[in-house]
Amino acid sequence: MGFIDRLVSRVVGRDVSPGDIVVVDIDAVYAQDGTAPLVIEVIEKELGAGELLAASRTYFFIDHSAPAPHVAAATVHREMRRFCRKWGVHLYDVGSGICHQVVVDEGIARPGMVVMGADSHTPTIGALGLYALGVGSTDAAIAIAYGRQWVRVPPTVKVVLTGRPPAGVMSKDIALSLVGELKTDGMVGRAVEFHGEALKCISMDSRFTLTNMCTEMGAESAVIPVDEVARQWLESSGLTPFRRVDYNPSETQFADELTFEVGRVEPAVAAPPDVDNVLAVGEVEGTEVDQVFIGSCTNGRLEDIEVAARILRGRRVHESVRCIVAPASKKVYLEALRRGYLQALSEAGCVVAPPTCGPCVGAHMGLLAEGEVALATTNRNFPGRMGHKDSKLYLASPATAAATAVEGKIADPRKYLQG
Repeated sequence: MGFIDRLVSRVVGRDVSPGDIVVVDIDAVYAQDGTAPLVIEVIEKELGAGELLAASRTYFFIDHSAPAPHVAAATVHREMRRFCRKWGVHLYDVGSGICHQVVVDEGIARPGMVVMGADSHTPTIGALGLYALGVGSTDAAIAIAYGRQWVRVPPTVKVVLTGRPPAGVMSKDIALSLVGELKTDGMVGRAVEFHGEALKCISMDSRFTLTNMCTEMGAESAVIPVDEVARQWLESSGLTPFRRVDYNPSETQFADELTFEVGRVEPAVAAPPDVDNVLAVGEVEGTEVDQVFIGSCTNGRLEDIEVAARILRGRRVHESVRCIVAPASKKVYLEALRRGYLQALSEAGCVVAPPTCGPCVGAHMGLLAEGEVALATTNRNFPGRMGHKDSKLYLASPATAAATAVEGKIADPRKYLQG
C-alpha cells in the first residue's frame, strides 16, 4: 500500500487497496475559469442544489484568461463572481495567481488532505504529502454540493531518485527526462510516489515541478511523502499537517518500482509535437526562436524567477526575441519584486506579466503566429498549444529559457551558471 492507500484508509476508517472504489470526504475542492462554468451549470441546473455542503472548502480561481482578453472571458468571470457571492464560495480574482500555486501560498493545501481540482495539473500539490486528484467539472460539482465523492484507489509506482543533480540542471530537466523515458501513457491509471536520496537536495519549489509533470505521463496523481525538507518548509511557512498519516514506505509493496539516476541528467528540451519527444539541449542547440515564456503552474515559482534573473541580469534579451515572464502568484510576484528579480528582468528587456496562465494555454499575453517558434517553461507542446496550429513549441527549464532569451536561439544554460 502506497501513501495514497494509507491516507484514503485513514479517511474512510478501514483498510483499502488499489482498485477499491470508495466514497471519501473531500477536504478542499477548486476550479478555474476554464472549468468553473460547467461546475456552475451542473450545480444550479442539473443538481438543483439547495445548499452546498462543501461551500466553505471550495475555491474558484480566475487565472486562465486573466485579465479577461475578450468579452466571452469577461462574461465567464462575471458569472463566477455571481456564483461565489450567492453560495459563499471563496474567489481568487484576477491577479491572485494560478490555482495550484495559490492553494499552496494561502495554506489551503496541507499534508494529509484529499483534494479535488477541476484541472488536470492538480497533482502538482501532491508534493506537500497529500492526495491531489484532477477531475472533470461534473465530479467537482458533486464534491462541492455534497462534500463527498467517489474515488478509485490507484495502484502506486515508486520512483526512486538517486544521486545529485549536476550544476545547471533543474527539476524540470529531471521531469522532462522522466517523461521522455516513460512516455505520455507510461503512468495511465496509476499514481507516482517519489522517494530517494536526491530529494534531500531538491527544494519544495522544485518538487512541485516534479509532481506537476507527472500529469504528462498520464498519472492520476503524484505524491512526495513529507520528509525533513518538507517539514522545514512547513515550519517556515507557519503550516501544520491537516491530517497525520502513519506510513512506512519500507514496509510497502508497490505496483512497480523504478530507479532514476538524476546525476546523469543534462539540460533537457521537449521538442514538438509531443512532451515525450525529449532531447538533450545540445541536440537542438542553435534552433532560432521568436518567443520565450517563463512562468505557468510548472515553473512560475520564486526559484524559477530567481534563476532567470541571475542569467539575464546585466544582459539583454536578444533583439529578435520577445521574452515574457509571469510569476505564478501575487505572493511570488511581490517577493520577486522585493528581491529585485523583476527589475533585473525588466531591465534586460523582458515583459513582466501579472500572475496568469494566459500564454501557457494560448489564451492571451503571448500567442504565436503561423510559423513562429517558442521555448517555454510550460508543460505541454502539442500543435496549437500557444497559438497558431502551425507554430512550434519547445519545453525547457527556466535556466534554459533565460539562456535562450539571451542568444535568440536554444542555448545550454550551464555556461551562464558557472562559478
